[in-house]
Amino acid sequence: MSTDVATVPVAAAVPTAPAEPEPARRGRGRGRLRTVLLGLPVPLLFLVVWHLGRENEWELPFGIRMGFLPYPADVAAGLANYVAGIRDDAFSNLLWEDLPASALRVFSGFALATLIAVPLGVLMGRFNTVNSLFDPMINLFRPIPATAWVPLVALLIGYGDQASIFLITLSAFFPIVLGTVSGARQVPERLLEAARMLGTTGVGTLLRVVLPAAAPAIVNGMRVGLGLAWVILVLSETTGVPTGLGSTIFLARDVVQTDQIVVGMICIAVAGFLSDRLLMLVVRVLFRDRPLIK
Repeated sequence: MSTDVATVPVAAAVPTAPAEPEPARRGRGRGRLRTVLLGLPVPLLFLVVWHLGRENEWELPFGIRMGFLPYPADVAAGLANYVAGIRDDAFSNLLWEDLPASALRVFSGFALATLIAVPLGVLMGRFNTVNSLFDPMINLFRPIPATAWVPLVALLIGYGDQASIFLITLSAFFPIVLGTVSGARQVPERLLEAARMLGTTGVGTLLRVVLPAAAPAIVNGMRVGLGLAWVILVLSETTGVPTGLGSTIFLARDVVQTDQIVVGMICIAVAGFLSDRLLMLVVRVLFRDRPLIK
């Protein structure tokens, strides 16, 4: 006596993810458009106030004299010259030389700070002995401003790229290590117990449990550190580097071209914003299977 066994096609056995409804896609598109539109009024109002303040030479609190500012139109022309070289001067078409040099210094310092701060922060967050060893020194050096380090760095390292990268590394290190320590301490104990039940111990626990669970706090610290790296860039490029956004700002100060100073500030702001977006893109690719990073 034989029994027939019903066969199920493989394609039918594997559930497929439902397609996103069209109304949901349209709603998300409208939400993005609304976000863009809401972000326009404040910058436009800022430009209007800037132009009127320069035109009428307003004097604001803290002794801010807007009569010394360039007009927004002059800044726009200076930016076009910096990018495309529309006039013949020292800043013509200089962005494509300055930006790569500055970006290399920022990302080198940031990467070095991350490589040191994340492992140290994980160890400090999970082991009281390591925390007791390093916490006093970190909190002792953390309040020292980067400007105070410049003379010492000039004596110890000299001038040039190495000094600039050192200052950037130093500035980015502290927020990354503090964020990592905070995240490592907040790992739920049940995750560690589950790891031990599955036979994961020692370094494996740190790599497979603590590091992924602390990822949101680590990423937040990295974002702050990356922002500080761009903040310190101008100061770090006073250490004798020939090219860079910061060195161009100081050159513009020396020749009293305030429009070019503002152009350099705008370029640093845009570069910092784009680097933050790039960091978050890399994080989303690395953690695409984990609902940890928003």
